[in-house]
Amino acid sequence: MAELPRAVRIREVGPRDGFQNEPEIIPTELKIELIDALARTGVRRLEVTSFVRAEVIPQLADAGEVLDGIDVPAGVSVGVLVPNERGLDAALEHPSKIDEINVFMSASETHNRKNVNRSTEESLAGLEAVLARAREHGLRCEAVLSTSFGCPYEGHVPPERVLQIAARLRDAGAQEVGFGDTTGMANPRQVREFFTRAPASLGGEVELTAHFHNTRGQGLANVLAALEAGVASFESSFGELGGCPVPAGATGNIASEDLVSMLHEMGIQTGVELPALIACARRVQEILGRPLGSHTLVAGPVDW
Repeated sequence: MAELPRAVRIREVGPRDGFQNEPEIIPTELKIELIDALARTGVRRLEVTSFVRAEVIPQLADAGEVLDGIDVPAGVSVGVLVPNERGLDAALEHPSKIDEINVFMSASETHNRKNVNRSTEESLAGLEAVLARAREHGLRCEAVLSTSFGCPYEGHVPPERVLQIAARLRDAGAQEVGFGDTTGMANPRQVREFFTRAPASLGGEVELTAHFHNTRGQGLANVLAALEAGVASFESSFGELGGCPVPAGATGNIASEDLVSMLHEMGIQTGVELPALIACARRVQEILGRPLGSHTLVAGPVDW
């Protein structure tokens, strides 16, 4: 077991991963308000939107307006998710606003077909082209692999398969690979074993990131297991927003404020101001008009 890292990097994905899975369409001006507030919490990486077809995800149809409207301080890296070259073309219309792009696919064949209506090989070929072009434009590139720890349709996903796909994405230009527990099927032992093995398979140049969902209440336990395996990069969503649109029953990402609260109590630095992050979660809860799943939002931070 590796020594726990003294500091970790957190990428806030709520404005994209969270907003796209909410039944409501949050008004553009409120999205901008929330993104600007999140960018002032100390978070250094922020995924703000996605360039997808409006008829598929109407919640993010205002991607360009959001990017043009936000006011993000220097030092905060702004990322957008792009599903294909058409999405990249749209993102490149806002070159001064974007620092990184994120691409995605599933490690399991069935989930990939249900999610994007393509085989995994078709997705890989398309993403290799996207990554190459994005690197040419000087953008940092992350690839996210959904269902890395299990598929709701196929069950077990062999780690060998996950790592082989990750290696192809790395070779295509991904500087970071995020491994997603898309429907909350991972357990801490599995996570520890996977991330202990991954560096030897992928090499030291690619950043390894963990992305956990809290569907079965094991999200933070899986974070601890990943920390014990040496992982120092995580994705999370304020208010525990988000989740996988397929299948039904998949709940949100781990809450950013729960993650930050736990890490700070463990003496691990994040650079994030927890009260400011909780204020953002309170604000989005107010906008949505219903309770959210974040524990720290309800209980408040530990006051020593």
